[in-house]
Amino acid sequence: MAACTLGLSALRSGSQVGLNNARTLSTTGSLWLRRAPAPGPLPNQEVDVKNLESSEKYRSYIGYFKQAQKAHDQPVWWNTYRKHVDQADPHHGAEQVDIGFPYKQPSRSKQVKERMQRLKENKQNVELERAARLRTLQVSMEQVLETWEQTNGPFHIRRLAEHYGVYRDLFPRAFFLPLVPLRVRYGQDGAAHFGNTLTPTETAAAPQISFDAADGTLWTLLLTCPDEHLLDSEAEYVHWMVGNIPAGAVKSGDELCHYLPPFPPRGTGFHRYIYVLFKQNRPIDFREDARPAPCLSLEQRTFKTVEWYRKHQDHMTPAGLAFFQSQWDPSVTQTFHHTLDMKEPVYEFIRPPTYQPPQVKFPHRQPLRYLDRYRGDKPHTYGIY
Repeated sequence: MAACTLGLSALRSGSQVGLNNARTLSTTGSLWLRRAPAPGPLPNQEVDVKNLESSEKYRSYIGYFKQAQKAHDQPVWWNTYRKHVDQADPHHGAEQVDIGFPYKQPSRSKQVKERMQRLKENKQNVELERAARLRTLQVSMEQVLETWEQTNGPFHIRRLAEHYGVYRDLFPRAFFLPLVPLRVRYGQDGAAHFGNTLTPTETAAAPQISFDAADGTLWTLLLTCPDEHLLDSEAEYVHWMVGNIPAGAVKSGDELCHYLPPFPPRGTGFHRYIYVLFKQNRPIDFREDARPAPCLSLEQRTFKTVEWYRKHQDHMTPAGLAFFQSQWDPSVTQTFHHTLDMKEPVYEFIRPPTYQPPQVKFPHRQPLRYLDRYRGDKPHTYGIY
């Protein structure tokens, strides 16, 4: 009797399952029919994926670039990543103001002519051909660096500065092309390039600054750190400032704020230290910006580059850039205690206590050192659990 009842229930459930499946299909079909149509054409909807050979071919990169630019400029109905970013940050993608010197595009025909002339001279140079064939040819890295600084260097430096947020933090919504190569050397081995790392020990003394400057020109050198301020995240600490530098002789300029070595606090990671070189169009009276010598007060060294530049923007233009990164080392402690005469701030990550499940009275299948977890104030010893 039970088996018969079970069979009838199975048959009944089978018929009901078929009915439920039919209802499910009909409901799904109705939902599919009710789906709202797309507000516009979908991306690549016109491409016939089953017959790709009939698609239009791009005969050249220029043709492809024109079509891609045309598709990029057309408005679309869907939300893109750029739209989401613009909604989160209204200033993202906004047009930036060029506050530097204009870049003079060299003559393309002149460049090609000089290159062809150089190739012709190299082919006629027997010693050069012999060194290249014997694989003993040596390339002067100084000459390579000089060529790079005169051609693509400023554009590469600008991209690096944008990557590290230099323009964003020093000159909001503005930028400049560093057309004047700025060379900063710390001792024999250390140098500030464009984002390399140097220790506070290596940068304890003022560096040697060199740049190409014509006779009769005046310059201003600034070293600032936008990541170091202990109280205001929007402010900076000025580490060095020299104004009215005649023709590249930094030691002959007016030292407005003497050099202070980097002091990134412990536990705060890498800090950016940025050198900016400004070209003046006349001598500037910096008496309001001068700090007492020696300036050992962090309050007096509080600084904002954008406000300082707005005050002197009619008489100076940014022209050179170099920056490096640095993090804490033992010399920072000496800087705080002996130079700044203050306690050293230390930032540490507060780790939450290790989670332990509630202790059970009868720990079934637990290791022998199970009770070590619950020793109270005594130091815990953790085994293999």
